[in-house]
Amino acid sequence: MAWWPIGASLFASSEGSGLFIGLAGTGAAGGIAVAGFEWNATYVLLALAWVFVPVYVSSGIVTMPEYLGRRFGGERIRMYLSALSLMLSVFTKISTDLYSGALFIQVCLGWNLYLSTVLMLVVTALYTIAGGLAAVIYTDTLQTFIMIIGAVILTITAFNKIGGYNNLEGVYLKAIPSKIIPNTTCHLPRADAMHLFRDPVAGDLPWPGMTLGLTILATWYWCTDQVIVQRSLSAKNLSHAKGASILASYLKMLPMIFIILPGMISRALYPGLRGLMIAVMMAALMSSLTSIFNSSSTLFTIDIWRKYRRRASEKELLLVGRIVTVILVIVSVVWIPILQSANSGQLYVYIQSVTSYLAPPVTAIFVLAVFWKRTNEMGAFWGLMVGLVVGLTRMIMEFAYPPPRCGVYDPRPAVLRNVHYLHFAIILCLLTAVVVVVISLLSAPPTEDQIRNLTWWSLNQDKVDPEIPLRKALDGPTPFWSRFCCGNAILLMCINIFFYAYFA
Repeated sequence: MAWWPIGASLFASSEGSGLFIGLAGTGAAGGIAVAGFEWNATYVLLALAWVFVPVYVSSGIVTMPEYLGRRFGGERIRMYLSALSLMLSVFTKISTDLYSGALFIQVCLGWNLYLSTVLMLVVTALYTIAGGLAAVIYTDTLQTFIMIIGAVILTITAFNKIGGYNNLEGVYLKAIPSKIIPNTTCHLPRADAMHLFRDPVAGDLPWPGMTLGLTILATWYWCTDQVIVQRSLSAKNLSHAKGASILASYLKMLPMIFIILPGMISRALYPGLRGLMIAVMMAALMSSLTSIFNSSSTLFTIDIWRKYRRRASEKELLLVGRIVTVILVIVSVVWIPILQSANSGQLYVYIQSVTSYLAPPVTAIFVLAVFWKRTNEMGAFWGLMVGLVVGLTRMIMEFAYPPPRCGVYDPRPAVLRNVHYLHFAIILCLLTAVVVVVISLLSAPPTEDQIRNLTWWSLNQDKVDPEIPLRKALDGPTPFWSRFCCGNAILLMCINIFFYAYFA
């Protein structure tokens, strides 16, 4: 694949209907700080193309669990990561996309929530089942244009209604709910709504969490998640993979203007364009779901099914992949009622908090696997297990002790009340890394076969024959395009830093 459809697909895969509604909803509730989730992607997308993709290509893998299987040997880490990836797909991707898309149709057309869900699944299935990864990427490209055009028209209409950007802060701060709780600040517009960096302790999105904690989650999503990496591995060569990351990073700058600010305006106004926005939401939903379905079926068939059915035919693998997709959808639909009651209705907060409890150990393992040769299977496995137990404990507590209504005393344990989920992500990642390092040093080092071509320091030691077209990349793209990509990456980071500084 060329760089432009991959870049568009990376963007479309990340901007599902869950994020579309989630970003706007959190923008309406708390202002612009949620833009940090989008802008942080710039740095990890560049890390994906410049650091992680060369390692994955050198190792000759097709899936992320397969990489850990080759890096550490054995099957238990590979099987665990496959199962965890499928679980995260249900909790943070499929269920949230289905719910948010159905909610949008329910509000616009008055249809039943579950009827809307079934409708969207049927529409999505019509072309997902028929096509492979290439079909998904090209339809993602088309839907990216639909999303951007719809969002641009919505934004222009919204700003015309309030008289331009200069009036946004005033309109937002005056958007006070008709029903308020006396003597509290419940549901009132935040005084720091127009600031990206919030108080490190009391802020709804504290700045240490939005820098360090968010980078940990973003590294998991952009550099180790099958949905994303699979797209980059389809590139013609390394320059195309880099170009795709740069394009996706530029596109990730846009949601601040086209999703979050209109979400803030929506506190005071409810513009029309219902038909167009349904098309936009369906495009966001389908582009995300098709990506998840394709990658989840790949994960299951290659990393789990093939382990027990080594001689399975292509036809059998295709059938199993489709059955797995149906099962994932059913579980996701069952999860929707729980999701509806989570995190005070802020869908984006739900997505990021669940990710904070399950993803940081995976980030720690991949970073250590790529950059520290001494990491071995024993250390990686027990690091993942300790991280899983601690993360699941926090996640179960979160659902067992839901946050109280605003204005009511918070009786939850201190670890829930005082430790923000993004701060928890930092703690969990560091804890996992410490366990991995200690146990790795106390046990036998990895073999030479578990290091050759599998770390940043042993790239392309031997000419391997990976199963992916990008294998030609490590022979070196043309110097001009290589320099052109590097120059664009520097320009992109300068623009990103300017935006951070301007809105800080």
